[in-house]
Amino acid sequence: MQRRTKIVATLGPATDDILILTDMMRVGLDVARVNFSHGQQDDHARRIELVREAAARAGKIVGILADLGGPKIRIEGFREGRVRLREGERFALDPRLAADAGVQHEVGIAYGNLHRDVRPGDTLLLADGQIVLDVAAVEGPRVETVVRLGGELSNRKGLNRQGGGISAPALSDKDHDDIRFAARQEIDYIAVSFARDAADIREARTRLREWGGQGRIVAKIERHESVENLPSILDETDAVMVARGDLGVEMGYAEITGLQKTILHQARNKFRVAITATQMMESMIQSPMPTRAEVSDVANAVMDGTDAVMLSAETAVGRYPVKAVEAMAQVIVGAEKYQLSLQRARDRNAGHFTRNDEAIAMAVMYTANHMRVRAIVALTESGSTPLWMSRIRSDIPIYAFTRHAATARRVTLYRGVYPVAFDVTEPDTTHVQQSIFARLLELNLVEAGDHVIVTSGALTGVSGGTNTLQILEVTRK
Repeated sequence: MQRRTKIVATLGPATDDILILTDMMRVGLDVARVNFSHGQQDDHARRIELVREAAARAGKIVGILADLGGPKIRIEGFREGRVRLREGERFALDPRLAADAGVQHEVGIAYGNLHRDVRPGDTLLLADGQIVLDVAAVEGPRVETVVRLGGELSNRKGLNRQGGGISAPALSDKDHDDIRFAARQEIDYIAVSFARDAADIREARTRLREWGGQGRIVAKIERHESVENLPSILDETDAVMVARGDLGVEMGYAEITGLQKTILHQARNKFRVAITATQMMESMIQSPMPTRAEVSDVANAVMDGTDAVMLSAETAVGRYPVKAVEAMAQVIVGAEKYQLSLQRARDRNAGHFTRNDEAIAMAVMYTANHMRVRAIVALTESGSTPLWMSRIRSDIPIYAFTRHAATARRVTLYRGVYPVAFDVTEPDTTHVQQSIFARLLELNLVEAGDHVIVTSGALTGVSGGTNTLQILEVTRK
């Protein structure tokens, strides 16, 4: 059984060995994540080059996702590196303090407008919610709080306002520069951190296109506002990431499971790609095996219909990056054996198709699910036809035959879609069919006598021109 759900893994010091990264690809890595929150552009460029070299060694097409840092609100540092806050104590957040001037009762904050976004009675959460502060007063730019839940607090920890409401824009000057860098590097996906609404996604796409980038946009759903604006964000974005860390802090951890299912369901209904992320196999940072709870977490995301599941620190800094990818791949295959059928998007059960390739994709999946077909082959320029096919669950693999390296890398994120390098500009139909059969046989994807469905366009080489469906029997020359 081929694994359908894809694996995204984060690069870091633990993956800087070409042998380790190549092995990660061989055991299941589909898309490499470069986290722009850490390191400099020289570091990112080196790792991007390493991904491409490792992919060549592994004989595999691998996509690259660049994750923008976004407006992560962080405190500054302490003189001693850390303090221990106790319940009932006063503690202030003051942007006027030096970056290393923090003491027991106060610390600097890198976000100068916090005082405009909070008021007495609000709840602030530090270090992923491990420390809880109640806002007592706002005195100029200084925010005075009382510690409700204390603990050890160290330098540069993140801060959230419970219920959302931080007004920092999604794209900082650094993010703009990083988008320009991603365009030069021909990155396949750009993830917008802390996106609030559709306008944030439009801005990221506009900047990327201005600088010549053709990558797709991923909206990270991790703010209260992004949940409220999810329908309009889905209209604008190419993909979403259920970023459960900050989302859990802002919305409350009890809400995470329901929110995850809702986001995945709405993304599928809008024909968007979805990634589920954060602490999926967190214990594997130190352990060679996941916990049973982590296995269930990954399996449930798969059974909910996510396109991809993501590893973060497990591969970036963990002791067992190859084992983490391998374990995740095994869990996915196990979950997919028991997965319930995912119906096609509700908004396509009625009304009319607006594009020929969309109509063909729907016809293909209906046909494939009602007859014995070994594989689906989509001759594609942009990857849109296999994307639509992948929104409908079928155990039949979808092979995206394309001459474009960027399209091949892009479909590595689509559930149940596998890229195959292939030149589709041959004008002779009979020759094209024999070439398709030869490629499938060469890759041991089918056997002679198997039936396959092939989609193509009357005008080869034209994006969005798919208008033909054929059911063919595989033959050898």
